[in-house]
Amino acid sequence: MGITFIVINMLLWVLVAILALTAAVRSKALFREGATEGGRDFLMLLPRIMIGVVGSGYIASVMPQDLITTWIGPNSGVMGITIATLAGAITPGGAVVGFSVGAAALKGGGGAPQVIAYSTAWSLYALTRLINWEVAMMPPRVVWLRAMVSLPLPFLAGLGAMLIGHP
Repeated sequence: MGITFIVINMLLWVLVAILALTAAVRSKALFREGATEGGRDFLMLLPRIMIGVVGSGYIASVMPQDLITTWIGPNSGVMGITIATLAGAITPGGAVVGFSVGAAALKGGGGAPQVIAYSTAWSLYALTRLINWEVAMMPPRVVWLRAMVSLPLPFLAGLGAMLIGHP
């Protein structure tokens, strides 16, 4: 564990303590409600997070490293960014799936710019999320307009990472 990991965790716990204190000052009922909801969410998400983290280790070990390195490795360039962007767009599931696949790709030899493009595409326009959630809740025209405007962003993120990573 690095010092950054420890500092970030400490800052997050301080933030939680400040929020809990703020809720307690407002009312005991508000404090109890926040603790109950937070505890319930924690218990619901913990198994999923554990499965995703452990699963990403297995995904990394079963992915053919030579294919990862060839298609989205550090030397795959713009073509690797394009492939990673398309993979991000078609990856179904929530954060546990999307980030686990990205972590597995990094462990398996994927390049940072390519994985950045993957996770950016997955975050912005995973097709299953667009169809199942966004179109169901917002006007389709708005959803597709947002998706179209977002199309270049994974490419820009991957290219930006290439430029910054190779001065």
